[in-house]
Amino acid sequence: MSAEFIVRLIGMMVLAVGGVSLGVYLSDLANDEPYLWASVFGLVGALMGLIVTPFLTTRPIRAIRAHMTQVSVRSMLSGTLGLIIGLIIAALIASPLSLLPAPFGQLLPLVGAVVLSYLGVTIFVMRQNDVFNVLGSRLSTKSSEGEDGEQAQRNILLDTSVIIDGRIADIAHTGFIFGTMLVPSFVLNELQHIADSPDGLRRQRGRRGLDILNRLQKDTRITFRITDMDVEGVRAVDDKLVILARQLRSPILTNDFNLNRVAELQGVIVLNINELANAVKAVFLPGETLDVHVIQEGKEAGQGVGYLDDGTMVVVEGGKAKINNIISVMVTKVLQTAAGRMIFARPTSAQEHSYDSE
Repeated sequence: MSAEFIVRLIGMMVLAVGGVSLGVYLSDLANDEPYLWASVFGLVGALMGLIVTPFLTTRPIRAIRAHMTQVSVRSMLSGTLGLIIGLIIAALIASPLSLLPAPFGQLLPLVGAVVLSYLGVTIFVMRQNDVFNVLGSRLSTKSSEGEDGEQAQRNILLDTSVIIDGRIADIAHTGFIFGTMLVPSFVLNELQHIADSPDGLRRQRGRRGLDILNRLQKDTRITFRITDMDVEGVRAVDDKLVILARQLRSPILTNDFNLNRVAELQGVIVLNINELANAVKAVFLPGETLDVHVIQEGKEAGQGVGYLDDGTMVVVEGGKAKINNIISVMVTKVLQTAAGRMIFARPTSAQEHSYDSE
């Protein structure tokens, strides 16, 4: 039995009793038989209670709850602080305003309280970032650890793709990510849907994502939580994530190329794992030498291809004959592509090392 059904029954009974009482009162004024009046007004009251009661009770409460789930904790705290300061200022000016002649002495203190409360909430919510930056800097000067206040308050939204990728757990464990990592409930639902997929590969990816979330939640050095904040009227997960990021003024952590572009067009900061991986790869300049294990043929004739430990592809000219050997090569050109960094090299005169499969 739902709460709305119970509220309808209560409203029906209350308004039915009120209708009967009103019918009896009107019948006395009309000097008529009270039974007909009481029956008619009682039925009308019961019908009105059955229909109107949810719109006066459960529906507004549900709308308020839905709206509050979209409001960040920072906005709520800023609004509360602005309300308190507005009421304090209103209380200070209420005493001199009350000395004015009637009716101003009675009306202006109330009007001043309403206006100043509204201004306080509006101003503090609009300038919430500045307020928290000031408070964070004050707290950071008193903290023995010397953490930056703005970084400590920052939230980072995680996308489904970056959770499934798995590298976020290792990056967060190193301590390079500051702030709280947030996983909205709609992202968690999408991850669960992927884990329940009939496709074996897709199901495996979803389960790995759930394992990564479990690992993040158990790591005491990582600030991580799942939030119930949602975006009403939007079905696509990526669209919800971008809108929520704009509302919270938070960056999105992802490796989805399309989401990256859409978020940047809407002014949302994006932290891309793939860009980070490319940025931390070792830098080699033309003329430097390195050892590489040639494992396959290249696209051009005579080329061999190998990979460094960080996944960087090395194309070796004349390396086809050196497959399954670790050889010393000299870098001739470094090419940055959308897929990552490629290194072109040619063998040196250094001694070759046979590859031992064991």
